[in-house]
Parts: sequence; structure tokens; C-alpha cells
Amino acid sequence: MTEHRTPPGFAARPADPERWVRAPEKPATTNRFTARLTIDVTPALRGRLKVAAFQRGITVADMLRALLIREFPDTSGDVP
Repeated sequence: MTEHRTPPGFAARPADPERWVRAPEKPATTNRFTARLTIDVTPALRGRLKVAAFQRGITVADMLRALLIREFPDTSGDVP
């Protein structure tokens, strides 16, 4: 008898949503003009960030990049 196997790459609904939310982020493709920034956050905050990003249809990294750009705009073109 043959076993029923799920094809590789088949997306399924997570069996345990809590574990899925706490799962590590997949590494983004790196750009040679970027630098990695690592911060420590509580598991609860990380969960809230992932939920907020999911609701907005974006990644956590993209959401945080937008927040950082908004809070710390490029002022290199400003005249002192």
C-alpha cells in the first residue's frame, strides 16, 4: 500500500496558530546596500507585530522599515 504524502511546498493552514506566530521570521533576500539590525523584543510584542503586519498584508520587516523611515527621515539634503 502506498502512503498519502503532501507534495513539497504545499501551503496548509497552521495547525497551531500560537506556535506559527512565534516561529522565527524567514530571512529576507539581502541587498548589498542594506545592513541588518537586530533588536530584542518580548514574545508578546513580536506576536502583536506579526498580527499587525498580517492584517496590513505586509511583512514585519517592511512594516518596521516604514516606521523607521517615518520616524527618522533622511535629512542629508538639508542645509544647516
